[in-house]
Amino acid sequence: RTIKVEVYDWDRDGSHDFIGEFTTSYRELSRGQSQFNVYEVSNKPKEKRKKEKYVNSGTVTLLSFLIETEVSFLDYIKGGTQINFTVAIDFTASNGNPSQPTSLHYMNPYQLNAYGMALRAVGEIIQDYDSDKMFPALGFGARLPPDGRVSHEFALNGNPQNPYCHGIDGVMEAYYRSLKSVQLYGPTNFAPVINHVARYAASVKDGSQYFVLLIITDGVISDMAQTKESIVNASRLPMSIIIVGVGPAEFDAMEELDGDVVRISSRGKFAERDIVQFVPFRDYIDRSGNHVLSMARLAKDVLAEIPEQFLSYMRVRGIKPLPAPPPYTPPIPVLQTQI
Repeated sequence: RTIKVEVYDWDRDGSHDFIGEFTTSYRELSRGQSQFNVYEVSNKPKEKRKKEKYVNSGTVTLLSFLIETEVSFLDYIKGGTQINFTVAIDFTASNGNPSQPTSLHYMNPYQLNAYGMALRAVGEIIQDYDSDKMFPALGFGARLPPDGRVSHEFALNGNPQNPYCHGIDGVMEAYYRSLKSVQLYGPTNFAPVINHVARYAASVKDGSQYFVLLIITDGVISDMAQTKESIVNASRLPMSIIIVGVGPAEFDAMEELDGDVVRISSRGKFAERDIVQFVPFRDYIDRSGNHVLSMARLAKDVLAEIPEQFLSYMRVRGIKPLPAPPPYTPPIPVLQTQI
């Protein structure tokens, strides 16, 4: 393809004067600094040049040529970068008593509640990028047995040393088990679960791992200042936060955390990059009861910003994807014959 370059004499007031133009191509430019890359700048058509004994209006010389390769999210995945997925579920009393049908945590034997639907929709897509399919699952805002202490960072499977659940099915199982044993309480604090994931993300900054925290909440947040501080600190780490708001609450605070319109800041310090994606679950409940369609759209919108957030971290740190390993070819069996 031909590349046309126009040359102007720049003026501060914007009335730039046209000097002339020349054409080249990627192939010519890629030869680098040489006699091929000295261009005559002309402001007259070829037939007029000869008549007026016009030679040119100057020359442009190529001094250096650099090829920058645009890499994609999948280049990193192919090169072995691991996506670590953590779930955090809101167990505050504002969700309503789980034994009542009006509760967002209602344990309906026939269909998933809002938390279960959001977990399935997002988790089933993310789990394909997580090679070991082991997900830490946390809860916050509940009183725990046996002594009733309030926790904002507890393991859903009851094992703080090993909060990992196998696949989304394992997370769902641990979630339902927790609902039967803990008491919904409060307040709604986000900072502890964000800091929990940030501690892991801070230990691997070489691009080999990236952390995604999914927070499912009914929306009224109690520790806004601490949460903002946590997000600003986490924006320097290889992590992203997805917040799914369930229920009818006003989600103004969540929109603020999303940072798409105004970059989030804490104590005068701005987030290095946007790492939060917020979606209100109610926008995806299909009136006809067709959850399959809505859940696919929810998953798409929830995960839409992850690749760009991931790439922005890698770009700022200058981390390039590793080459993809060669495709696996099964060994050819050697036939042994006896004579």
